[in-house]
Amino acid sequence: MKKIFFAIVVAAIMVGCGGQAEQTKPRRVEMRTTMGDIVLELSDKTPIHRDNFMQLVEEHYFDSLLFHRVIENFMIQGGDPRTRNISGKEFFADGEETGDPRYWEDIPAEISFPELYHKRGALAAAREGDNVNPERRSSRTQFYIVWGRTFSDEQLDAQQQRITRATEGRVTLPYSIREVYKTVGGTPHLDGQYTVFGHVVSGLDVVERIQLSATDSLDRPVEDVRILSVKEIKEL
Repeated sequence: MKKIFFAIVVAAIMVGCGGQAEQTKPRRVEMRTTMGDIVLELSDKTPIHRDNFMQLVEEHYFDSLLFHRVIENFMIQGGDPRTRNISGKEFFADGEETGDPRYWEDIPAEISFPELYHKRGALAAAREGDNVNPERRSSRTQFYIVWGRTFSDEQLDAQQQRITRATEGRVTLPYSIREVYKTVGGTPHLDGQYTVFGHVVSGLDVVERIQLSATDSLDRPVEDVRILSVKEIKEL
């Protein structure tokens, strides 16, 4: 599979007499959907994923795609190019890859735990399973937004055991993150294994409504939930 390389350009702009560099503003996008609007902020800690996502936004790639996989109290997933001109009931996730081959390539993982983790509202990259993707490389186009649920201390202890097995002991949930999972919620069992590259700034209520959608046995919403457009927000 052809690898995609991205040029990361770092610009330092000197301002004022003190000569200090001006901080770069984070990249934000507005995702308009048939159920409302979601504003997402992309993390500078994951520059490959940030720049890849922005390239797709500039190409209007996401416009008209479905949220094709929705699981209540877990997450909403979109970005599959096969969903552009069909209804959800026609979509099968294990179908043949079609369209521009660039969109089926993957990109290197940028797992940045504990700075970025699967709290409610996290934006992360979908990927193929460890059995065929041991490097945990990310899909170039498919993403998910976390909803999840809250956890008790006992439940987080069980989640930690699951994380320990999946990461061979490399990932431990610190106290501060455990508190977020206890009060805000999320999907801790994915930490250290998938690339989180942003978060919801506004529109979490829209994510909640989408994740509550009635679905069929394949987790496809019975009523289509479609991305209408994704555009960068130039002014913060």
